[in-house]
Amino acid sequence: MSDEFYMNRALSLAKRGRGFVSPNPLVGAVIVKNGKIISEAYHKKFGSHHAERAAILKCNPHDLKGSTLYVNLEPCSHFGKTPPCTQIIISAGIKKVVIGQKDPNPLVNGKGIKILQEHGINVKTGVLEKECIELNEVFNKYMLKNEPYITLKIAQTIDGMIATKKGMSKWITCEESRKKVHKLRRDHDAVLVGISTVLTDDPQLTVRKVKGSTRRIILDSKLRIPFNSAVVKSAESVETIIVTTNESSRGKESKLVSTGCKVLRVKKNTAGMIDLNEFLFIAAKNGISSILVEGGRKIFTEFIRLNKFDRLIVFTAPKIFGQGINSIGNLHITDPEKAVTFARYSWAKSGSDIMFDGRL
Repeated sequence: MSDEFYMNRALSLAKRGRGFVSPNPLVGAVIVKNGKIISEAYHKKFGSHHAERAAILKCNPHDLKGSTLYVNLEPCSHFGKTPPCTQIIISAGIKKVVIGQKDPNPLVNGKGIKILQEHGINVKTGVLEKECIELNEVFNKYMLKNEPYITLKIAQTIDGMIATKKGMSKWITCEESRKKVHKLRRDHDAVLVGISTVLTDDPQLTVRKVKGSTRRIILDSKLRIPFNSAVVKSAESVETIIVTTNESSRGKESKLVSTGCKVLRVKKNTAGMIDLNEFLFIAAKNGISSILVEGGRKIFTEFIRLNKFDRLIVFTAPKIFGQGINSIGNLHITDPEKAVTFARYSWAKSGSDIMFDGRL
């Protein structure tokens, strides 16, 4: 079998950790000896064994001597929640390590490769590198730009409406699409909406149709959120962050904190709204590496206008409202040549809906 075959297996394993390992990367490891896989593992959850260590510990120490390790991301060389993977690889007597992508984490970034080579281990890099980079697009951005990876999720009609003229939006899309949204929530560190969405829909913003959990973030510049809203009433069981400005009520902040909510104050922009740039910087500092933005129109428009998103997912249902609330507001684009475009994208069926998935 080829190096690409075993690296593909490592990538498949790594995907199993999606939604459970953040802010760590998705990593799978495969150990091969005499043309046969003798062990494999993946990073299952944050704080648990890294994939390389888990695969090594599953093996008989004698079998590891002279084997080859395939891993989609460079093994770590520093102490974090767990000891460095380079240490156990060297001790195990593995003779060759095949790596897909160099780790962008400044604490690693080539150091793991160098340590392995200094201990006489043959290291090969760049196998299925493109696929490995795409798998860890969230981790890569978080490490390189110190900002969360932003996915915008829109559920709309054929004519681009996310709600009727009266603000009703349940349910535009089908059951299969809604299940996919719950998977997206699980796969992101937080789900975000604006206060208008809370006031209109009173959403739970939880993960229910699949196993997993997420945080909730509400952008509320004037602290208008009701105490009887679903997100406030469940704040003690689901982490709920309300982002506001310095001009909102301190008294209401205290009452919200007493319900279990966290209140984060950021500066306002020239329009008097929450400054997204400062918010995203603070979110990253607090360990939030990815955010799923679920609405509404003003929020979608601001993220797009500022070019502060990485991925756009649109579920389009076979329905027409004629009048209603558009999914995206005025971006002041008058020339088709200046339209927002995507570096790569795909279309797929999602039950009775069509799903667009594009990345900048």
